[in-house]
Amino acid sequence: MIKVEWLYWLVGLVLVVMAVQMAADRSNPKRWTSAAFWGLLGLTFPYGTGVANATAKNGGWTLPAEPLGIAVLALIVLAGFNFLGKGIPVTSTGEEREASADRLGSRIFVPALTIPLVAIVCASVLDTSGLFETGKAALLGLGIGCLVALVVGMLVTGERKLSVPLHSGRSMLEAMGSALLLPQLLAVLGSLFALAGVGTQVGKIVHDVLPDHSKYLAVIAYCAGMFLFTVIMGNAFAAFPVMTAAIGWPVLIQQMHGNPPAVLAVGMLAGFSGTLCTPMAANFNIVPATLLELKDQYGPIKAQIPTALPLLVCSTAIMALFAF
Repeated sequence: MIKVEWLYWLVGLVLVVMAVQMAADRSNPKRWTSAAFWGLLGLTFPYGTGVANATAKNGGWTLPAEPLGIAVLALIVLAGFNFLGKGIPVTSTGEEREASADRLGSRIFVPALTIPLVAIVCASVLDTSGLFETGKAALLGLGIGCLVALVVGMLVTGERKLSVPLHSGRSMLEAMGSALLLPQLLAVLGSLFALAGVGTQVGKIVHDVLPDHSKYLAVIAYCAGMFLFTVIMGNAFAAFPVMTAAIGWPVLIQQMHGNPPAVLAVGMLAGFSGTLCTPMAANFNIVPATLLELKDQYGPIKAQIPTALPLLVCSTAIMALFAF
């Protein structure tokens, strides 16, 4: 049985290898602290398995959680005080890239399409084969798809050295910086909010403020709350458990008998409109601006707001008119 932990260990190994590359790159003025950040992050993956075993009492090798917490604090210090830098990427010339693009044509998209294809096959066909850890077929399929895509990409381009994609990946890692981790941290924040009872407290406030049986005001509160919490946390999936526990389930579904799939799906859509408006959604808004080297880091957000606000209004109207 292929376990999801193996995928995490592989991710950690790749980060450690790239950290070694960063330490050897003298063009990076912050090479040692950059290497420390990504190397430390890479080591947390296998170490986290031992912590999880100790917490869940799964047996096997167990490790104390305190060093992992110290590592997280060290990562925060390295990123927060701007100790991450990037070197000069070793790449081909513009003329060489144009010639390669002309030679490859549409075949350049084959590796990218390989990832979802392999993930779908693993999740739908191989899920019940006993090959994968129970409930992890989709995630493992995504990881296996990336590995297959790497091989396919090297075959398509004719590249024979594994160091080339590793160096390219390291350059992209340096370009994205610590913003790469923001979605994961925000997802954890959403879980912490839910466990801390933030949704329950928000629900009490809404119950005290909203008039009884005011369906339209409750819909507005739910959709606007999904929007605002997504703006704050940068992730609609993080906002969803908070606002659904506060308004979506107890008020719109249980009290007002809304159709659960319609209420929850349209609520997520309202949250996605908030994703378009916040720098906290780094993987959608900040990272692309960094990779494209845009002069205005918030350019994507400014361009998306005219779409996001009408989307919020339409989501609210759709839920009010068709979810009950």
